[in-house]
Amino acid sequence: MTNHGLSSLEKKVAFSLAGVFGLRMMGLFMIMPIFALYGQHLEGFSPLWVGIAIGAYGLTQALLQIPMGILSDKYGRKPIILIGLVLFAVGSIIAAMSDHIYWVVFGRAVQGMGAIAAAVLALAADLTRDEQRTKVMAIIGMCIGLSFALSLLAGPLVAQYLGLSGIFWLTAVLAVLGMAIVHFLVPNPISQAPKGDTLAAPAKLRRMLLDPQLFRLDAGIFILHLVLTAVFVALPFNLVDAGLVKEQHWLLYFPAFVAAFVLMVPMIIIGVKRNNTKTMFQLSLVIMMLSLLLMGLYAQNLWLLSAAVVLFFTGFNYLEASLPSLIAKFSPVGEKGSAMGVYSTSQFLGAFCGGMLGGGAYQYLGAEGVFFVASALMVIWLFLSFGMEKPVLLKSVTLEAHITDKPHALSMAAQLSQLEGVVEAMVVLEEKVAYLKVDSHFDLSKARAVLGSAH
Repeated sequence: MTNHGLSSLEKKVAFSLAGVFGLRMMGLFMIMPIFALYGQHLEGFSPLWVGIAIGAYGLTQALLQIPMGILSDKYGRKPIILIGLVLFAVGSIIAAMSDHIYWVVFGRAVQGMGAIAAAVLALAADLTRDEQRTKVMAIIGMCIGLSFALSLLAGPLVAQYLGLSGIFWLTAVLAVLGMAIVHFLVPNPISQAPKGDTLAAPAKLRRMLLDPQLFRLDAGIFILHLVLTAVFVALPFNLVDAGLVKEQHWLLYFPAFVAAFVLMVPMIIIGVKRNNTKTMFQLSLVIMMLSLLLMGLYAQNLWLLSAAVVLFFTGFNYLEASLPSLIAKFSPVGEKGSAMGVYSTSQFLGAFCGGMLGGGAYQYLGAEGVFFVASALMVIWLFLSFGMEKPVLLKSVTLEAHITDKPHALSMAAQLSQLEGVVEAMVVLEEKVAYLKVDSHFDLSKARAVLGSAH
């Protein structure tokens, strides 16, 4: 049986992993708008250490994405994700109990050590078919965006009543909730790629770094999150100057995210149905570039500034949703964890550098300078995108699998991977189905013979 929409498994994967991602990212985002205000009671407090405390998270994330991605290839996605969430909870507790900013920095660094983004995205890729992957990544990407919008509302409210330590205690609770979702709701994939190349080797990273298609995508996510972080150094000040008091910023951000989602959905549909992902990709870059120019040119006009925010997040959300899917399509079979590790390293390094660039540009060039520099970076990315190839579309087939236990599922996956035309095979015990990524040489009858074989 084939399915042109999201299967029940893919819906479960999309929303459970989006929940894990969203809960964890809220732990980061809630701190950003309130740390400088609510951390002044800490010993050793200074603006420099505020920046270090925020940056420590992104820096350790960047440093450990590749190792955690490789470990997820070798030991499985779910165990690595659970270990990462434990570290995130421990770091939150350390920060919550700290009365010196140095210990808060240490807690934030421990939070960042739970670098699970690569493993989560790789697991999503493992459990979804090729033509449905963009939809699943869009759900995850939108959940990250929504978590940011909610954090702008929740962060100040929680801090107002519970203080800075309350934010960190809530972050620890969210991490534990994420562990429960991973353990009880996320399916267990049994994946087998040809030639036994599922185990990533550090030597393979250099080839992926030098791959021109992967490099374009890694450079893109670096620029995307650099621009996002830099913009939010300057944008809140501009909104205040334009007449929107800080207590009402959530009244702009949340509707802007909703409007951006409505505008993004047709772009996703057109890109998938007409197989012109590259065109939609470049359109998103142009939309973001224009939105940044609007922010810089009309910083005092609240209505134009609001329209620019909607456009900014329309482009941002599409790119955030599309990039992981493209990484999965261009990465070597069985090395998604390593490819996603490079990707996520670039993402968090971009956020870390964006904070530094945004602060420096704001100090020396003003808010307008931040937006113009960010717009110039989008031009560079647009230039890089012209060399992007159209990803190869392989056919994905969903078949019933008569399996009784895990060893039987492993045996089936191994047999399926050896069939002519099968690029990748995955058997999911809980759903009793097999997902195959195949080319034109695939023989459906041979696959059904394997799946109907006796234990």
